[in-house]
Amino acid sequence: MMHDAHVTEAELQAYVDGRLDGARVSAVETWLAAHPEQLERIQELRRMGEELRAHYESVTAEPVPERLLAVPRVRRWTSIGRVATWMGVGLLVGAAAGWQLHDRRSGFAKADAAEAIARRAAQAHATYSPEVRHPVEVGADQEAHLVAWLSKRLGANVRAPKLENVGYSLVGGRLLPGESGPVAQFMYQCHAGTRVTLYVRTDVQSGSETAFRYAKEGNVRVYYWVDRKLGYAMSTSDISKDDLLKVSNAVYQQLNP
Repeated sequence: MMHDAHVTEAELQAYVDGRLDGARVSAVETWLAAHPEQLERIQELRRMGEELRAHYESVTAEPVPERLLAVPRVRRWTSIGRVATWMGVGLLVGAAAGWQLHDRRSGFAKADAAEAIARRAAQAHATYSPEVRHPVEVGADQEAHLVAWLSKRLGANVRAPKLENVGYSLVGGRLLPGESGPVAQFMYQCHAGTRVTLYVRTDVQSGSETAFRYAKEGNVRVYYWVDRKLGYAMSTSDISKDDLLKVSNAVYQQLNP
């Protein structure tokens, strides 16, 4: 899988295993620095490898006992059988790790789709949240019309969560172009003027789900997730990561009661 024009999944796996060509290490580390959620995944894979090596290092370092080298031929075959059995166990352990990595890679395409949501949400937030006179297309005074219009255009039941309990009121919303269809943006504001935006996209893989993930694009913080065919992202450039998480949880609880 190609992550961008320069870094591939194969290179990331080689980086995890310490097999990456030295000339490429710097490029991969630069890419990871710009993608913190993938850096976290790579660090987790490294931890898994270190734990496996630490667990089996004492066994692999042991020399073959002299008594096994000196046994009669029949017993030697028995011993070889035992060694083969242990090799089989090792292969099973490796296979299990491989299946786990395969599962992670299979889910990585979904993660990539979710990351695209985060990037587009951050761009939309940075574009419209500073607006003073025209931050939204349809204001909160026409909320029913706004929700019905966006739901029709997106082809899904879109809702504007109530966030007064975490200090934010609906400003309104707008329709935006997505990568393969229309998306919606709802904007909220607190009494101090701080704004957060909820980005909703429907053109995601049906049945896919992701837990909360965090990303940062420039000075915009984003929490994003996928629930079945809907992708969501909460963005801000004004409040802390922890405060944004509280707002995101309030949104999630209302959209997923």
